Amino acid sequence: MRIATWNVNSVRARVDRIVAFADRAAIDVLLMQEIKCKPEQFPYQQFEDAGYTIEAHGLNQWNGVAIASRLPLEDVEYSFPGMPGFQKGYDGDDAPLEARAISALVEGVRLWSLYVPNGRGLDDPHYAYKLRFFDALRQYAADALAADPSLPLALTGDFNVAPTDADNGDPSIVEGVTTHVSPAERDAFSALSEAGLQDVVRPLVPEGFTFWDYKQLRFPRNEGLRIDFVLGSRAFADAVEGASIERDERGGEGPSDHVPVVVDLNFDEDDEDVPMIFG
Repeated sequence: MRIATWNVNSVRARVDRIVAFADRAAIDVLLMQEIKCKPEQFPYQQFEDAGYTIEAHGLNQWNGVAIASRLPLEDVEYSFPGMPGFQKGYDGDDAPLEARAISALVEGVRLWSLYVPNGRGLDDPHYAYKLRFFDALRQYAADALAADPSLPLALTGDFNVAPTDADNGDPSIVEGVTTHVSPAERDAFSALSEAGLQDVVRPLVPEGFTFWDYKQLRFPRNEGLRIDFVLGSRAFADAVEGASIERDERGGEGPSDHVPVVVDLNFDEDDEDVPMIFG
């Protein structure tokens, strides 16, 4: 199974490019973020013509997540248990949920497409919301893996955190000044490992960014951030055979400011080496 996560920054604006990549790269399951549309506005036909079925979750022209799959999607979920909501100027626990999480079982693998809140500013209410979101996500993952330690689980998407200094090549992103690199955000991201998840891409792709701002020639200067991840449980990580960051998708005409992150999986135990016996 080949999966990819991609913040597409408007699926309607880039549908031809998205489908072309998914088809060319033989992606079985594409987990998208920031689709920026309601389900009834989603460009289903282009995906269906390429052999994909779609599950989309969007409430307005902002945020939104979706899954495109050539494999059967089962047990689709919108939002994870305990996921907090947000409404500017409202501090209650019952704030409306945004379209930031969608999940499905694909051949027994629990895949999540997640668009973690940006945070906006260190003193913005959205920053506190971001930290609450991470805490709830950690708790969900811990509970899911406590209930089934053998579950192949992956949290994928745009996490809006550069977890180490090596993941930040953008000179405008500065600790103490901007979001994405603050100690609290990095601690919140790191806590996901305590829940039993691990970055399955960096061990195979030791360098590279996944996002370059449209401004200040960030891409030509390679002043990017690594903020898009595939975080997997032990059962998921053990099945990973390869990974890539598709940097070339940031170039060309009308690109997203993010690029796809691809992971190859093999759960077939029959592929293990078997000793040859000569008689």
